[in-house]
Amino acid sequence: MLRFLIRRALGAIVILFLLVLLTYLAVMTLPVDQALLNCPKGCTPQQLATIRHNMGLDKSLVEQVYSYMKGLVLGTQYSDGFCNAPCLGYSYGRHDYVWNIILSNYPATFVLAAGGAVCFLVIGVTLGMLSAWKQGSTFDKVASSISLLGQSTQIYFIAPLSIGIFVTALHWLEKPGYVPFTEDPAGMVAGMLLPWLVMSVIFWSNYSRQVRSLMIEQLSEDHIRAARAKGMSSGYVWWRYALRGAMAPVITIFGIDLGAVFSGAIITEFSFGIHGLGMLAVRSVLTQDTMLELGVLMVSAASILIFNIIVDAAYGLLDPRVRIG
Repeated sequence: MLRFLIRRALGAIVILFLLVLLTYLAVMTLPVDQALLNCPKGCTPQQLATIRHNMGLDKSLVEQVYSYMKGLVLGTQYSDGFCNAPCLGYSYGRHDYVWNIILSNYPATFVLAAGGAVCFLVIGVTLGMLSAWKQGSTFDKVASSISLLGQSTQIYFIAPLSIGIFVTALHWLEKPGYVPFTEDPAGMVAGMLLPWLVMSVIFWSNYSRQVRSLMIEQLSEDHIRAARAKGMSSGYVWWRYALRGAMAPVITIFGIDLGAVFSGAIITEFSFGIHGLGMLAVRSVLTQDTMLELGVLMVSAASILIFNIIVDAAYGLLDPRVRIG
C-alpha cells in the first residue's frame, strides 16, 4: 500500500509541476503589461519599476520561470521584505502576499467543498441503496423522479430560491455564512448547512442513480448467489458483498467529480456571499490581479490532486487489484 501511495504522490508532483509551468507561461506571455495591471491607481513610474522588478519582468522568460519555481520552494526576496515559501507572489491590489490572502480564504472553501461532498455521498448512496432494495416500488419511482429533477437544476437558480423559502419565509435556517470552526462550531454548521445541501443537489441526484444501478448489477452476480446458497442472511450479503462491490466504481466517480466540486464551490460561494477561494477568484479577475489569479488556480489544483490521492488510497483499500497494478 505504501508503494502504491508513493507512486501516486510522485505522479501528482510531476502533474503539479507541469501545471504550474504551463499556467505561469500562459499568463505571463499574454500581450499585456503585467506590471501595469498590478500597479494600483495613480501608479508612479518609480512604483511601476519596482513592481516590474519584483515580478521579475525585467528578466528573460527562463529566468522568470526559474525565480517563480524557486520562490515556491525557497521563498523570494522583495524590495520591502522576504516572502516565505511557498511564495506565490505579491498582490499589489490587496497589499499582501498572495499566500497569506489565500490562507485567510481557503478554510471557507474547504469547509464548503468537504461538507457538500459528505452530503451528496450520504444522500446519494442512501437513496440509491434504498431504491435498489425496493426495486420497482413506489419509493423507487419517486426517488428516481426526484433524481432526474435534481440533475436538471442549477446552483444559481436553487440558491436564491432556497434562501427565500427556508431563510426569509419559513425561518427554518439561519442566514448562510461562514464562521470558523474554532470560534463557533455550531454556528459554522448552521451557516453552512444550506450551501452544503444546495451544492450537493446535482451531485447526489447523479450518485443515487449510479448506486441503484450498481447495486442491482451486484445482486445478480454469481458470488452473491453463492453467498446466499451458503445460508448467509440477506442483510449480511447486502452489506458485506454487494455494497462493497458497488462502492469501488462510486469512489472512482467521486475522484473525477472533485474538480466539479471545487467549480461548484465557486458558484455556490458567489450565490451565498461566502468569502472563499471562489469569491477571491472572481474578484481577482475583475481587478486584473494576475498574481492572485495564478495563486488561486495553483492552490485549487494542488487541493484536487491531494484529494485524488486520498481517493486512490480508499479505492486501493476496497480493491487490492488496484494496489498490485
